Amino acid sequence: MGDSLDLSTADLAALAFFLVAWLLHTFASDGKLVSRVSLTTAMNAQRQAWMRTMAEREIRIVDTAIMSGLQQGTAFFASSSLIAIGGCFALLGASDRVLEVLSDLPLGGAPSRAAFQIKVFGLVLILAFSFFKFGWAYRLFNYCTILIGAVPIPHGEASRNPVTETAVWRAAQMNMLAGKHFNSGLRGVFFSIGYLGWFVDPMVFVLSTLLLLAVLVRRQFFSAARQAVIGQPPGLGKG
Repeated sequence: MGDSLDLSTADLAALAFFLVAWLLHTFASDGKLVSRVSLTTAMNAQRQAWMRTMAEREIRIVDTAIMSGLQQGTAFFASSSLIAIGGCFALLGASDRVLEVLSDLPLGGAPSRAAFQIKVFGLVLILAFSFFKFGWAYRLFNYCTILIGAVPIPHGEASRNPVTETAVWRAAQMNMLAGKHFNSGLRGVFFSIGYLGWFVDPMVFVLSTLLLLAVLVRRQFFSAARQAVIGQPPGLGKG
């Protein structure tokens, strides 16, 4: 199989390691592998709190402004993914020059032209995956805006009736789902950086994947951002 793809056994092993690392990080971030609360999980709780607070406001300008910001950020990354895909096809057109540069590197030497093109197409697939995730997240954030508009205006006990609670639940679920797809797209962009190591050497690919994974794990489980979300001010609750 390796010969038919013009990829060595080391290349295929490094690629498998990369995909497993990506998959495990996705599961861990979603709270499916470890008990420690991730930044993503903690922010989902804040999304729910936001929707509950939104339901108690009669004027929801701040909520629509936040949603607009989320959509603009998602659209930016979707456009960036498309530009990066175009850059990959330009890279294919400059294969000979790139291979010359890689041949001058001290590690491994340049791959064959066919192997190089396979690796570029792999990068295209990652970026295309990210683009579709960002595109769907943008659509879901748009749906969430509509669901926010469908939440009844509070009047006395109206904010606690079943109709309002259902509307709040729907808006929160849509917001979390949009955030999940946005995070998936962003994760694809991050892992595309680690993927670049494959153009140098399979071992460099493994090392770049490990380095990227260490950075992402730290951000999800041990960062100051996570502590800011789940922490409490010093002295709070003390007599």
